[in-house]
Amino acid sequence: QVQLVESGGGLVQAGGSLRLSCAASSAISSIETMAWYRQTPGKQRDLVARITSGDKTNYADSVKGRFTISRDSAKKTMDLQMNNLNPEDTAVYFCNAYARVSWGPWGNYWGQGTQVTVSS
Repeated sequence: QVQLVESGGGLVQAGGSLRLSCAASSAISSIETMAWYRQTPGKQRDLVARITSGDKTNYADSVKGRFTISRDSAKKTMDLQMNNLNPEDTAVYFCNAYARVSWGPWGNYWGQGTQVTVSS
C-alpha cells in the first residue's frame, strides 16, 4: 500500500516557483528523516534535500539558496519550496522517509514521484 504521496509537480517556466508536498499515510506511526530526491531518465536518483526529526537540513549544492525543505511532524507532512527554477531542475521528484509503519521495524519508504518540468 502507498505510504507516501507527493503532490505539487507540474510545468513552470525558468525563473518560476513550485511547491511540492508529501503526506504520509496514517499507517506510518513514526518518522525520523524525510527527504526529497530527484531522478531523470537513465540516471541515478539523487538527493535534493533532507530534514531530520530535529529539523536539521542539508541540501544538494545545486539547489542551495533556491530550495527550502520543511516538515510538520504532527501532520506527518513535508514540503519543498522551489524558487528560481531552471531547466536542469526538470526531473521526477520523490518523497522519502525513514519511518515505522504501525510501530513495526524501521524502514525506508518512497512515494510514487511527481514530475517537475521547467521550460526555458
